[in-house]
Amino acid sequence: MLNVPSRIASAVLLTLVALNVPPAYADDVTPVAVTVNARAALATVPETGIGTNHAIWDSNLGTDETSDRLKDAGVKLLRYPGGSYSDIYHWADHTAPGGYVAPNTDFDTFMRGVRRTGAQAMVTANYGTGTANEAAGWVRYANVTKKYGVKYWEIGNENYGNGHYGSAWEADDHADKSPAEYARNVVAYAEAMKAVDPTIKIGAVLTTAGDWPDGLVAGGDDGTWNKVVLSIAGPKIDYVVLHWYPGALDKAGRVPDMIYLTRRQIAEYAGPGSERIGISMTEFNTGTSSNGTNTQPGALAAADAYATLLANGVFTVDWWNVHNGIGSVTQVAGHTDYGDFGLLSSATCTSDGSVCEPALNTPFAPYYALQMTSRFARPGDQFIRAATDQAKVSAHAVRRPDGDLAVLLINTSPDTSFPVTIGYSGFNPASGAPVVLTHTNGATDITGSTSGSATSRTLPPLSLTTIVVHPSSAQTGLPGAPGQPTASNVTDKTATISWPAASAGTRPIVKYEVYRHDGAVGEQLGETAGNSFTVNNLKPGTGYTVNVVARDSGGGVSSASPPLTFTTGTPASSSCTVRLTDQSDWGNGYVGAIDITNNGALINGWTLNFSWPRTWQSLGSGWSAVWTQNGSNVKVVNEPNNGSLPTGASTTIGFVGNYSGPNILPAVFTLNGTVCATR
Repeated sequence: MLNVPSRIASAVLLTLVALNVPPAYADDVTPVAVTVNARAALATVPETGIGTNHAIWDSNLGTDETSDRLKDAGVKLLRYPGGSYSDIYHWADHTAPGGYVAPNTDFDTFMRGVRRTGAQAMVTANYGTGTANEAAGWVRYANVTKKYGVKYWEIGNENYGNGHYGSAWEADDHADKSPAEYARNVVAYAEAMKAVDPTIKIGAVLTTAGDWPDGLVAGGDDGTWNKVVLSIAGPKIDYVVLHWYPGALDKAGRVPDMIYLTRRQIAEYAGPGSERIGISMTEFNTGTSSNGTNTQPGALAAADAYATLLANGVFTVDWWNVHNGIGSVTQVAGHTDYGDFGLLSSATCTSDGSVCEPALNTPFAPYYALQMTSRFARPGDQFIRAATDQAKVSAHAVRRPDGDLAVLLINTSPDTSFPVTIGYSGFNPASGAPVVLTHTNGATDITGSTSGSATSRTLPPLSLTTIVVHPSSAQTGLPGAPGQPTASNVTDKTATISWPAASAGTRPIVKYEVYRHDGAVGEQLGETAGNSFTVNNLKPGTGYTVNVVARDSGGGVSSASPPLTFTTGTPASSSCTVRLTDQSDWGNGYVGAIDITNNGALINGWTLNFSWPRTWQSLGSGWSAVWTQNGSNVKVVNEPNNGSLPTGASTTIGFVGNYSGPNILPAVFTLNGTVCATR
């Protein structure tokens, strides 16, 4: 991504305007119900979670003032040398042919700033115009000569944008611009770089689910970019790299599917031991100036996205970027939006000088979003499920090692103050006033107080609120959390869940309880004195996320285990079999083929039913049958020429499926009311 980004991954834009109306008061609106479930644990907050990007065209990259601002925001990872410049930058002589390099932005200056910030570094090695030997030399200089201990190294930046799929913004001197060539070079880079320092972590660039060119297969390739790269380079990498510019402010709900699909691809293509491969989001920004890039709506979207990505196990989310410069100037939510993708003001002006940004390093609203997120979710905290019944209010929660809970509440309404009531499951809050952190529209800091109650609060319009709640009783002597559960013998209706034993506290452990997530609502699936439990009565083709807690002889309960997510299959045998294939994809739609086989008695007339997993999926058209859609449900009825299916006979039907987000294909099909086996 360059200074003023010209490519946004999604064309869906949401325009926000200032509303000059008085805010609605709490007694004018229905209270929002917030549910927090301490038994429904998600990912643990990583040390490197809150990150941002530095770029070599930013002359303030290494200043003490910049570093101190980032430290105050809780930034723990800094990426260098900056987006697409990474593929033209040569570290040894600090040049970027074809691009501008500012003074005092060399690698040593960057590392000085990293240390002053108290962060870790992530370095992007030059793939486009560089070599494996050049990258290995950088590792040698960084970690052997200078002993900087740089752990994370990416190979290139957005290299799928090299023209292989049509659009070209990323430098690439390789004659072969295919994903296979990129992957072969990733292997060469990884081997050369780890020969210098075997402790480093190597990252490879993937496409992001639901964003172009994800799903596309170019001529001569054996599959999509991700399939090819992971199949070849998977054994040599330690993490994958995603970028996401959603272009709208309401897309955080798509993150779980985005990360799920990435993990599924890693597991399918990267070979044995692929569970070691982490996921990073090394560029993220909410969108364009019409959304409120550096005003409060963009900040709220940033906090929501950061919390959702980290809760789903991404080990770093890195804002694009620290300083960027003025863009299209608009008025958003009563404040000037400079169209600046930076966290901090660059003090630049429009070309005609009519509008100038505030003083250098003045924080923009997204800065406070990162600061709030870092204070809400600290390294070592464990995300737990939280949800609301109001679309304009989102909630996140973490459980801290000392037993405290922190709840982040985001009110995106520009004109309504929402009263909220907070219900806790698996946690009893203390009766005293909690610590409260608040950031409101136009505020230049986060305010703190000890006030109100743990179960109710009124959220100002366009605000971020964190509530830190103590437990009602001391959290000492309790069992430790059970270890990472695994699933085995998964069928269409059953699964066996196993886990490492928890460590006992002051009393012996007497049983383990297994819970599933249903949003933020928990359902106990069963309990056992052992370390495994077989769950029955599951639904075919359904994803489940479960946690295990330990209970001791005095009734004390541990924190929840890390989450386990698994998906049930369809019947091993059935009177019908269905096979769905994605035959061609163009980034927001695809041609699907469904093969239907009759394994039972003669069928004279059939109806196939299935449902789209997500609201952003729909039927475009269909053929070889009569297709209709009602809500998310699709009904397919035979035509006269294919309604008769003798035993063992098959028929093939086709459709165009549309999507505007991560595309999880339907998994469960019924034929004349019978659940079919899928293959």
